[in-house]
Amino acid sequence: MKLQGTIRRSDLEGGLWVLETDGGERYQLTGALGDAKDGLAAEVEGKVDKNAMGIGMMGPQLAVQKITARK
Repeated sequence: MKLQGTIRRSDLEGGLWVLETDGGERYQLTGALGDAKDGLAAEVEGKVDKNAMGIGMMGPQLAVQKITARK
């Protein structure tokens, strides 16, 4: 799945990354986050992990495979 939005950094529980999509949804990001920067407008490619549980409670967890910055 590919989603477009803005990547945000949260300090909750030691820090986590969130994608706020252009459509208003939120996903907690996991996996390949090497290019993640707070405020980055990006296209994020990955897969929702429906079995994952976390304490962030920021939305479903998205296992990131690729992040591409948007212009």
